[in-house]
Amino acid sequence: MFGLGKRRTKLGKWLDARGIKQEWLIKKSGVSKGTMTNVCSEDGYMPSGTTIQKVIKALREVDPSVKANQFWDM
Repeated sequence: MFGLGKRRTKLGKWLDARGIKQEWLIKKSGVSKGTMTNVCSEDGYMPSGTTIQKVIKALREVDPSVKANQFWDM
């Protein structure tokens, strides 16, 4: 089961609910593993605008309607 025992952000929970692995998002977005770990598990972490753009572009392959404000306070 996804997410058991892990701290998860809104993005992390979104990925888990869809059965999407962080590794997929790392490859699709070009964001480093360390940054992706923070983005998916650290609630207070605010990624750079460039990172947000890369992540949202990759997620839109799964859900074209996804928006950055679903995951971060913009």
